[in-house]
Amino acid sequence: MNGGVAKIVRSPAALARIYPVVAMAAAQVGSEALARSARGDPTAFGWIVREHQAMVFSIACHFLRDRSLAEELAQEVFLHLHKNLHAIQSPAHLVHWLRKVTGHRCIDQARRRKLRPAVSLTEYLQRAPEPASTGPVADPLLAGVLRKLIARLPERARMIVILRFQEDLEPAEIAGILGIPLGTVKSNLHRSLAVLRARLERERKGIPR
Repeated sequence: MNGGVAKIVRSPAALARIYPVVAMAAAQVGSEALARSARGDPTAFGWIVREHQAMVFSIACHFLRDRSLAEELAQEVFLHLHKNLHAIQSPAHLVHWLRKVTGHRCIDQARRRKLRPAVSLTEYLQRAPEPASTGPVADPLLAGVLRKLIARLPERARMIVILRFQEDLEPAEIAGILGIPLGTVKSNLHRSLAVLRARLERERKGIPR
């Protein structure tokens, strides 16, 4: 006791009992929001948008490198979701669906507009959003100069790298989201990381491209 305020310290065993309960409660809330949204409840759909908009925007902005384009694409994704709520089976399926639709729309957008890096590293880092993860340190593949290098990858390879290191998805999950074979995901990752390492080394040594 210090100054009349009791400090509560929970054991690891106690925390292990609490976290599953919190997760179950969150899943229940998500399921109820989905059910209400499918019945036409705009408040419930607004909750879904607020719960997942950071993830959708983060994927789009890291890929497109343009906040306004990312915002526009995110709106399109949630509009598409609103029209397809009946197909969403659970909160976990919703996250998978949003990542899948966002990934494909980003790739389509880039191919239509033939997007290529058109800003300096300083400008790009100023535009880049905070990572979706709430951890204290962003993954190094999405920090500093590597962001510029990732932006030069081909569209599909870039999305695979973003899903793997920004969204922390396993290769099998990425294969399911993008609708491509697992071997293709792994080979793309292998090639992309090799390219990034080589380009990073050239940047470090100051060798012009």
